[in-house]
Amino acid sequence: MKKNDEFYVPYIEGSLGVKTKQSLKRFVLSAVGLIIITALVFSFSQNQFKNATFELLSETKITGTFHESPYPMLRVHVAKDTYKNILLLGFGKFSANPYLEKLQHEVPDLNGKTLTIEGNLIYYNGKTLIQITNDEKVSLTKNTNTKLPEKTTISEMTLQGEIIDPKCYFGVMKPGKGKIHRSCAVRCISGGIPPVLATNDDNNIATYYLLTDLNGNAINQDILPFIGKPSEITGTIEKMEDWYLLKISPEHINVKSEVSNIY
Repeated sequence: MKKNDEFYVPYIEGSLGVKTKQSLKRFVLSAVGLIIITALVFSFSQNQFKNATFELLSETKITGTFHESPYPMLRVHVAKDTYKNILLLGFGKFSANPYLEKLQHEVPDLNGKTLTIEGNLIYYNGKTLIQITNDEKVSLTKNTNTKLPEKTTISEMTLQGEIIDPKCYFGVMKPGKGKIHRSCAVRCISGGIPPVLATNDDNNIATYYLLTDLNGNAINQDILPFIGKPSEITGTIEKMEDWYLLKISPEHINVKSEVSNIY
């Protein structure tokens, strides 16, 4: 051993030399710095959370005209000649239909009837949904507006996007999309939650389409293999006030790569 070499004996207090202490300090500081830099790079490389809201701990009462075309909605008057169609959902991974059955025993056809519903609002990017947790909080109200929303056919078009379940995507999970979220979305849509195609145009402006079959009926089960996968879909677009609908056949869904930039 050289004369200036330091020798450390663990069981002898104070035997750690000055050079060794300096080396350990440099190592610790470098390691901490590397951890901080790695954490910052990782955090900035992640997708940002959506500015979505799920009012899980509070309930809101809304009144509007019920329609099911093909998914349960409540048409609510928000301003002069302006209406918002709020998508109705059940608790958990289920549709709103079980919460409407009790009322349907009294009134079999609820279309055009005025309902009052109290539940948890979910809203993001111009779309609003409400989660119903109790069938006692769905009631028939005196009809004040029985007009149903009109549908206008736009055109046939091929769109690129991702099939998502709107409950998780619009507020429950952030983000609720892609491969990681696929199994959850499959359970939601198979449970009756309406499927939605989320798209972005060249200016990164998002548009959402409720998916139906070619006859305008619910299409939940038929599109399960395509959920959460970036796809190219050809169908006929209809506009229903603040929602677009896309009438499709599963045969016209072309799955692309697993890379998705849908927000």
